[in-house]
Amino acid sequence: MPLHVIPIYLAGHELLLPDLRCQLEETFGLPTTIATPRFDPEVALEPARAQYNSRTLLSRLLDEVPGPRDRVLGVCGVDLFIPVLTFVFGEAQLDGRAAAVSLYRLKSEMYGLPASPALLAERLRKEAVHELGHTYGLVHCVDPACVMHSSTYVEEIDLKSPRFCPRCAAAVGSGHGSGKRAVARG
Repeated sequence: MPLHVIPIYLAGHELLLPDLRCQLEETFGLPTTIATPRFDPEVALEPARAQYNSRTLLSRLLDEVPGPRDRVLGVCGVDLFIPVLTFVFGEAQLDGRAAAVSLYRLKSEMYGLPASPALLAERLRKEAVHELGHTYGLVHCVDPACVMHSSTYVEEIDLKSPRFCPRCAAAVGSGHGSGKRAVARG
């Protein structure tokens, strides 16, 4: 059951992917590949918002997974949203196979601070693990140090660990969740 990482409009941030691939392999124990999308990401653009609908991207990303048990993670350089929220750092199918994360609001420059490639890589790892955790059926964790703790602001991402708490790690290790298919935003 491989994990496929699909870069979408990364514009100069492609160098983050090899390290992310290694970190995801270590965290989930899955062989991980980096592949080019076979779909046009513009299908998710909402021109009135100048943002990309993450639900549309999740739907398209599912077409990218060849095997019925494969997982896919879209790593996006564009701003993501769902209709009821201004933005999301990422989104995933709860106990499903598809997840997406966005670098757009993880960059320090977004908040008037100097660029920090190391901080961006750390935030990306945390959000990628968080969203993929949802694909294992995990919901938001009450442990503030757990990577599955909810993050509304980028500062909250910085405060949590890149790892699962023991309870969440056990659920991921068992390889199954609730069996329900819903969508969880990061």
